Amino acid sequence: TTAKKFCYTVTKNILNSDKSIRWVGITDQDGNIINEQNMEGLKLLLTKEENQESAVNTIIRQKTRTKFEPKIGKLSYALGRYQKLSRCLIPINENYYLILTMDFDQYNFDKIIMEKIIPLIKKEKEKF
Repeated sequence: TTAKKFCYTVTKNILNSDKSIRWVGITDQDGNIINEQNMEGLKLLLTKEENQESAVNTIIRQKTRTKFEPKIGKLSYALGRYQKLSRCLIPINENYYLILTMDFDQYNFDKIIMEKIIPLIKKEKEKF
């Protein structure tokens, strides 16, 4: 479908935007992964099933945050730093989310997210 092809292009462009990005996925509002891509030759830390479960949990956590948005503003991104990677959630709109992982030793994550990834999402946002 056109939507699937579009999601593929977006994930590919985000994956290629910085060499520290390991994995990129687009999920629907329930956390179902619609499209995902990872760095070539990368050994994933989670199985496909674990990754899917993790995405669902990420979206559930995100939904609990929206309660306070009228007071604190909309979320730009949420980042979790783990020992082996950093994981980032970026809302695309009410129905779609971008989740990505980066190398754990990438400390420049804010610059990468704000200057490379979010502009890519903004450019494509109205197509979602």
